[in-house]
Amino acid sequence: MAAFRSGLLVLTTPLASLTPRLVPILTSAARLVNHTLYVHLQPGLSLEGPAQPQCSPVQATFEIFDLITHLYTGADLHRHLDVRVLLNNIRAKNSFLPSLPSSVQNLAHPPEVVLTDFQTLDGSQYNPVKQQLERYATSCYSCCPQLASVLLYPQCEPEELLAEPLDVPSSSTIRPASPMARSPKQPVRGYHNGAVGGTFDRLHNAHKVLLSVACILAQERLVVGVADKDLLKSKLLPELLQPYAERVERLSEFLVDVKPSLTFDVIPLLDPYGPAGSDPSLEFLVVSEETYRGGLAVNRFRLENDLEELALYEIQLLKDPSHGENEEDKVSSSSFRHQMLGKLLRPPHKRLDIPQGLYVLGLTGISGSGKSSVAERLKNLGAFVIDSDHLGHRAYAPGGPAYQPVVEAFGPDILHKDGIINRKVLGSRVFGNKKQLKILTDIMWPIIAKMAREEMDVAMTEGKSVCVIDAAMLLEAGWENMVHEVWTIVIPETEAVQRIVERDGLSEAAAQSRLQSQMSGQQLVDQSHVVLSTLWEPHVTQRQVEKAWTLLQKRIPKSPSGP
Repeated sequence: MAAFRSGLLVLTTPLASLTPRLVPILTSAARLVNHTLYVHLQPGLSLEGPAQPQCSPVQATFEIFDLITHLYTGADLHRHLDVRVLLNNIRAKNSFLPSLPSSVQNLAHPPEVVLTDFQTLDGSQYNPVKQQLERYATSCYSCCPQLASVLLYPQCEPEELLAEPLDVPSSSTIRPASPMARSPKQPVRGYHNGAVGGTFDRLHNAHKVLLSVACILAQERLVVGVADKDLLKSKLLPELLQPYAERVERLSEFLVDVKPSLTFDVIPLLDPYGPAGSDPSLEFLVVSEETYRGGLAVNRFRLENDLEELALYEIQLLKDPSHGENEEDKVSSSSFRHQMLGKLLRPPHKRLDIPQGLYVLGLTGISGSGKSSVAERLKNLGAFVIDSDHLGHRAYAPGGPAYQPVVEAFGPDILHKDGIINRKVLGSRVFGNKKQLKILTDIMWPIIAKMAREEMDVAMTEGKSVCVIDAAMLLEAGWENMVHEVWTIVIPETEAVQRIVERDGLSEAAAQSRLQSQMSGQQLVDQSHVVLSTLWEPHVTQRQVEKAWTLLQKRIPKSPSGP
């Protein structure tokens, strides 16, 4: 069980020997720290001897870039840890910065424990070495007053030191755009100002590599563009993206932690070029393998506008060996959003007015989202399904609870000759007419809600423990007040239009109009507890529903056992 929320790992092993040892080092650290792990690189540091060790500059080389990538790749094996490699003492060639600051650097999460890979001669937890380690840590960073210290190597089992190497690119992490012969020891040049961009959703270890390279290259100012608005539309499951402000907050905290000496301009990216296409003071742009073409386009745009080209630095992607079906084989935010499907996103509602022993889900989604197919899958797993459309048909029928009020409100000309309400005629009356639509919904929604509650009683008599209300207008009608959880089905709007056209024989314009009259997928997700998607093959949807159902069973309150 991890004992500390935050920790500082001081790595002293020479670079050539450090890479193969990173897995056991990080594994040992992950046993002791459960939230934030800062990493400080000081190869060759000695913690033995009477003199207090001092922080000294580390030359930024391509070998350092590769080590940082190995660190974040290793960190991806311990995703509960927020690993941050501190960069203030890593200096690029032609560094324009003054000598290392003498003041202590504040960290967002002051370490409660300092760890090191430094080995004592006899491999013991040697107190004088630990005291030197604590002095060194507190002379560099703000730490908790009761700072603990641990020498990791006594905890590394011999077999851990022989662990399989990480699956990282054999070539360098970073590729300058212009090919050049270089060695790992070759210093990396520094620049005054540069830029990097991305979505930075759920800031992950691949993002951290990209940002770390940019932070090392920049000596004064780094412009960080964060994709927003139109640039998000093409993203997978955009409804699950963190809000812009939340992404910026997490990103800014990381940047200030890893290199506080830089000035950061974090701005929204609203077009493919952003400030990189127009800011004459910028000298470099860091891109990934995926966005390299975008970097070339930025340079073409700059040349067209009489600006100098930017030096492009291309970062290789981090591979994700544990990715699932329909997930990318790289470490990506898209895969993280995919993994959120079926999981609980916020605490369920407590509903004291729902019959004890019955757990109620509200199932909703935009038109064409595949809501009915998910309802059928839940029914097959044991849920009692209430179809609100079916309740509406019953309510409209002659003798039904809505029949007379609707006829009185809209007149007898909405009736067929046999006295049945002509729903097409009624629909034409209310479509596009907010006043008429409100008259209809004010009649229908309370009646359907009452009928749904009666159906819940039926579910109880049948011995069902989970009841699903299938309702496209669940949230508009305010029916979330009679469910424990809202489950929403999302698909891209373009896919929804195509499905509506094929299913209902409407034109694309009519399908678009139908969707625009409903709450958007994003509005639904913002009030949802669980999100699912029918975008992929049916067996993928089935697995999502089964995953959501299994997780649901674990959180449903268990009824007291009988005698």
